[in-house]
Amino acid sequence: MVTKRAVRAIVIKDNKLLAMKRNKFGMQYYTLIGGGVDSGEDLETALRRELREETGLEVGAVQLVFVEDAGDLYGEQYVFTCEYQGGEPQLTAASEEAAISALGQNTYQPVWLALADLSQVTFRSNSVRQALMDSLQQGFPTEPIQLAFQA
Repeated sequence: MVTKRAVRAIVIKDNKLLAMKRNKFGMQYYTLIGGGVDSGEDLETALRRELREETGLEVGAVQLVFVEDAGDLYGEQYVFTCEYQGGEPQLTAASEEAAISALGQNTYQPVWLALADLSQVTFRSNSVRQALMDSLQQGFPTEPIQLAFQA
């Protein structure tokens, strides 16, 4: 069986984290921007594609900092820090997320989330949220850290 792979972006600007605010049939939470890696696609290419599709943003240098085994449902999550270069996030009209959001009950909204609020919001992966909060205090790892998924 082929393990699913996905990429996630940590983009920070002015003490705010770029996040996807989700309202999935009444369940509200935040997640990092990202998505599935296509067959034959390398991780960095997938990361840049997902950022463009979901926010319209381009980023500079990227660094893999966390790998999370999120089980059969989500697979391996590769989490990168990304250098913010400019622009304001908005769903690309042609994206799958925009089409789903247009239906109204399962919405996606890219937002800048204050880092100070990170500990108080519902985040899709508590293990990524905790690793992110720890890294904001202690610095991001220079080698990727393996995380165990915690919903």
